[in-house]
Amino acid sequence: MTAGTGADPDGAVLSRPVLDDGPDLWRLARDCGLDVNTPYAYALWCRDFSDTSVIARDADGTPLGYVIGHLRPAAPTTYFLWQVGVAERARGRRLARRMLDRIAERFAGLGVTHLEATVTPGNAASRALFASFAREHGAEPVWTPLFEHRHFPAESGGHEPEDLVRIGPLHTPDPS
Repeated sequence: MTAGTGADPDGAVLSRPVLDDGPDLWRLARDCGLDVNTPYAYALWCRDFSDTSVIARDADGTPLGYVIGHLRPAAPTTYFLWQVGVAERARGRRLARRMLDRIAERFAGLGVTHLEATVTPGNAASRALFASFAREHGAEPVWTPLFEHRHFPAESGGHEPEDLVRIGPLHTPDPS
């Protein structure tokens, strides 16, 4: 297994995205019903933030999911998870959690102590994902309101509020 890549227990291959993965991330976001950013944003993400992101593919190379995030410039010990997407056919296999664990493995040696993300109040799947991740890493998820309706332009069609989850300090799970 090379650094940053490797087969998952169910055969999914997790690796750092490369520039050519940008269109796949965009399509996954669209197909998952996520807030879809411009294709340019996903291409840029794959170029500039590949070390803090993961793409999962099946044995045939078909994209199954991704996690994109970055280290916060004002708080470099904090990883901000921007978006998680898992193809419908890959749901129920803990793929999102395994991709998140892969990211945590990468930042274990970088001095990262906390993970942050924003989640809409009704997104039970993401809330469960972060609760599970926090438990496994010996931390508590702390939820606070962050973005309200007024932080999004009304002419954009509106946006649900987003709560911030902050998890940390993170501890590496015991592999036994």
